[in-house]
Amino acid sequence: MLNAHDIQVTFSGEDLFSGITFKLNAGDRAGLVGKNGAGKSTLLKVIAGEQPLDGGALAFEKNISIGYLRQDIDFEHGRTVLEEAYQAFTEIKKIEKKLEEVNTELATRTDYESEYYHNLMHDLDDLSHRYELIGGYNYQGDTEKILAGLGFRPEDFNMPTETFSGGWRMRIELAKLLLQNHDILLLDEPTNHLDIESIIWFEDFLKSFKGAIMMVSHDRMFLDNVTNRTIEISLGQIYDYKKPYSEFLLLRSEIREKQMQAKKNQEREIKHTEQLIEKFRAKANKASMAQSLIKKLDKVERIEVDQEDHAVMKVRFPMSVTPGKVVIEAHNVSKSYGDNRVIEGVDLLIERGSKIAFVGQNGQGKSTLAKIIVGEIDHGGSLKLGHNVQIGYFAQNQSEYLDGEKTVLETMELAASDANRFKVRDMLGAFLFGGDEVDKKVKVLSGGERNRLALCKMLLTPFNVLIMDEPTNHLDMASKRVLKQALEQFEGTLILVSHDRDFLQDLAHTVYSFRDSEVKAYLGDINFFLEQHQMESMREVEMRSATSKKAGEPVNKGGKQSHQNLKQKKKLQNKLSKVESEISKLEHQLINDDAEISENFEKVQQDEKFFDLYQQKKDRLADLMTSWEGLHEQIEALDG
Repeated sequence: MLNAHDIQVTFSGEDLFSGITFKLNAGDRAGLVGKNGAGKSTLLKVIAGEQPLDGGALAFEKNISIGYLRQDIDFEHGRTVLEEAYQAFTEIKKIEKKLEEVNTELATRTDYESEYYHNLMHDLDDLSHRYELIGGYNYQGDTEKILAGLGFRPEDFNMPTETFSGGWRMRIELAKLLLQNHDILLLDEPTNHLDIESIIWFEDFLKSFKGAIMMVSHDRMFLDNVTNRTIEISLGQIYDYKKPYSEFLLLRSEIREKQMQAKKNQEREIKHTEQLIEKFRAKANKASMAQSLIKKLDKVERIEVDQEDHAVMKVRFPMSVTPGKVVIEAHNVSKSYGDNRVIEGVDLLIERGSKIAFVGQNGQGKSTLAKIIVGEIDHGGSLKLGHNVQIGYFAQNQSEYLDGEKTVLETMELAASDANRFKVRDMLGAFLFGGDEVDKKVKVLSGGERNRLALCKMLLTPFNVLIMDEPTNHLDMASKRVLKQALEQFEGTLILVSHDRDFLQDLAHTVYSFRDSEVKAYLGDINFFLEQHQMESMREVEMRSATSKKAGEPVNKGGKQSHQNLKQKKKLQNKLSKVESEISKLEHQLINDDAEISENFEKVQQDEKFFDLYQQKKDRLADLMTSWEGLHEQIEALDG
């Protein structure tokens, strides 16, 4: 479907990437990964025809249709949800306009016998036939069906798109892509701003899609569930393997280990050959042998180890002054937009040092409550900040507040005070903006780079309460990991709005669930929250209907329930014993395998089955460790 050969893109005289060659075939679902600024979004733009190449060529099969989902969606104001979705049907809408013109003219003319009237009738017949052929009589019903499947209610169809959140507008764009029946889908961070329910729907759609897909995503679970191929852009080159992301990481690591071992062996051989050359060169009767060895050495193709980009940003959220014991107190807080009741009757008492997560579907009021706390929007009820509270706020669209015409350095210097302006360059360096990078205009930065700059800018103002709304959007996986470590070390009060369970683990000690205008507190971490709902993942939590018991009600532990607990606990302990036994056995086998690889690498390399079995053991061990943790948590829950 697509053949990219030796393609090159240059910015400011330097290669962003060069010599990139790959093919994309029907059925390929390729995850495009790499650090922020590596060129992932640029590559999608090149394939979509929105950015020119500086070298190489792209070849497509004849009549290939490409659908491109950008990071940033910009809808025309004034269109309703249906009207925006109908933009998917460009040809149908054009024919509708022509049909209207022809019908209007036929209704006003009376020269029924003229050639012109006859031609109008012929045009009407042709247009009607084409209209039917391309689905003109079905598209409205199909559109409503898809929108309903994505969670829109019939009463939403005629609402203006600007009244919906970013996640809901993303769903409209996804509906347009689905309705257009493209051959190739190019998706730039499609899960940003989506709640779990819509991510699940999108995963199912992509897994059943018959064409080719190339997507940029930093959502590990999404990539593992959808992709069957991973293409990494790193330091201007690509590494392409037919594996989903997690398997790709293991494979890349093993390949680098093999390369390093092979390179070490080759260097040993080269050093030995060079010693022989020096030895033979000094003897006249061995000179020809020395020349022979030199020619042999010149022909040796030196083994290269795949380069890795280890640069990561350095983040630290320092505390400002120590606030009072209660930092946020709210009573009967509510917010409505017209007849849309977002939150109602919310009571909060947040103490100093609390670590809190806001979870729930899009549109349930998480961001609304965050904006109420920071004073961005008015509300019903009362909300009071405690003594000495200083809030740092990172909005879901924080990077959009940056001035695109300013440079990175100007952005920071304008926000800095006299007291910290001298630190600006050091701070930018810690966020991977070094050297000439600080002179780039904000508008040319990638989504992840803009988010990094927005984070860096936020640190110019001291705070002791940090509220972050989807802070990981656009950030690459290494940056997400660094951000999480910085938040773990933050000594102040933390409120996180996120759909990312992996990111929330170990960060939040209390979870507030938003559903049907209500907010319920769960006094435990994200795992406790999931256990309370007897579910395994955040995905199931966010899809569950609001029929659960009131949060915080004690579980009945008397009589029959207690007996069942003991029975269940014994069963779990038996399972745990078996799992621990298998873990011990596998760990012993892997230790022996590692020793064999180290001592007899060349012999092992010739055994095709060895590394397959080795990987199977590692995969099995990882699964067992996950089971071990799950069993322990279940036993602890029964003990509690």
